[in-house]
Amino acid sequence: MRGALNPVLARLIAGHIFLYACMAGMRMAAPLLALRQGHGEVAVGVLMALFALTQVFFALPAGRYADRHGLKRPMGLSVVAATFGAGLAVAFPVFSVLCLSALLTGGAAGVASIALQRHVGRAAENPTELKQVFSWLAIGPAISNFLGPFSAGLIIDNGGFRVAFLLMAALPLLSWFWVKSVPDLPCVPTLGEQPEKRTWDLIREPMFRRLLLVNWLLSSCWDVHAFVVPVLGHERGLSASVIGSILGAFAVASALVRVVLPLVAARLREWAVISAAMAATALLFGIYPLLQAPLAMGTCSILLGVALGTVQPMMMSMLHQITPGHRHGEAVALRVMAVNVSSFSMPMLFGLAGTAIGISGVFWITGAIVAGGIRLAFKLRDDRTQT
Repeated sequence: MRGALNPVLARLIAGHIFLYACMAGMRMAAPLLALRQGHGEVAVGVLMALFALTQVFFALPAGRYADRHGLKRPMGLSVVAATFGAGLAVAFPVFSVLCLSALLTGGAAGVASIALQRHVGRAAENPTELKQVFSWLAIGPAISNFLGPFSAGLIIDNGGFRVAFLLMAALPLLSWFWVKSVPDLPCVPTLGEQPEKRTWDLIREPMFRRLLLVNWLLSSCWDVHAFVVPVLGHERGLSASVIGSILGAFAVASALVRVVLPLVAARLREWAVISAAMAATALLFGIYPLLQAPLAMGTCSILLGVALGTVQPMMMSMLHQITPGHRHGEAVALRVMAVNVSSFSMPMLFGLAGTAIGISGVFWITGAIVAGGIRLAFKLRDDRTQT
């Protein structure tokens, strides 16, 4: 696989889009239904946190499974789990079942992402190709974050929540249609002369640990945006389709910037892109809660999507350069686990904070924390190692 877009990479992107869109649509629709059923912000925070809980516990086993079996087995299991999870919400649209649906669709999206990221990372041949293929692959979740919430919101306003959940249940089947014909790669054997390393040995590496921390800071910004916008929209009386459009604008912007990244990848330095994204995000988080009109919120959402959309390809490029080939799945899984520990705990914290200091305060506090982490991002250019 070369860094340029090709039929195999296009199939992987399509597979990623439809499975991730299932989770993204459920993540917008399920909390909105919970709010309309009278549940408070804390309950909604718990519900959103559950989309990440399964990924916390399944990430490392999924990474090792992908290292042993490649792409298709974990993708097939993910398709089954996502379809079943969304289907449960069609049959029983009550809060307890929505929580189970969140666990299943969230876990499916995480396992699929690990398998796909490991596959394209192993197929790339040099650092420039790594940035290119991860930029292309990252377009998938960006499109999904538009397709899922926008289509769910549109259907909710016109056909109700059950019809929206039914569409979400059908999307993973399209993922399997695209991925099933992609040839797998041979697994990389571990080096026989070395003892098997423990997973936490990776975390003992300063560069890897620093990368995880910066990634966590920026990933929490996606969680804040996904949590706060539906709550703000509900408070301001916006319709589900308008809320979905604001979230969709963020996703479109993050997708478009990832289309541009492969064209300029050779001239980019990962640490510089990440540092700039953190500075822009901190500024936009300070402005966002002050905006009242849907158009203004959508504009800020677009700018935030551009900033955060540049991050994941740079992170994944660095991660694959600093870890050995036979442990790429495990390294990707550690990143997913770290991100989803945050994604599980932060929405509940956001719900409590929103009750105590107001939902706008959640934006401002997160922005201040991200601003404080910019110095750490600059350190990513130091002690760069190749493994």
